[in-house]
Amino acid sequence: MSSHRVLSGLFLCSAALWLASAAEHAEARPGYLRQFAKTYDGLAAEAKSEKCNVCHYGRSKKDMNDYGSAMKATLTKKNERKAEEIEKALKLIEDKESSVEGKTFGMLIADGTLPGTAPE
Repeated sequence: MSSHRVLSGLFLCSAALWLASAAEHAEARPGYLRQFAKTYDGLAAEAKSEKCNVCHYGRSKKDMNDYGSAMKATLTKKNERKAEEIEKALKLIEDKESSVEGKTFGMLIADGTLPGTAPE
């Protein structure tokens, strides 16, 4: 077997492994953002501008703000895809206390503010 074939095989294997690991990390939840914008129409433009930062902060998907943590705790299924279940969770956390003193997530939304606050 020629060294060219061995190198080509190694390259293809490493490329396949890289793609597989990259796919694991790209777990976007566009359905969550879409349902948030639909449920809270007044914040739709701002939510679409902020995208993942409605529930996250920083660069890692593990960095959830208070709203994202409440959402995660309320959803009964990881990576929920059913719009009605996502909306149900959105409505359930409206009454939960946000990290803004004296304000629930629902109050922040009613004030026209995205509800998530990153920890300090």
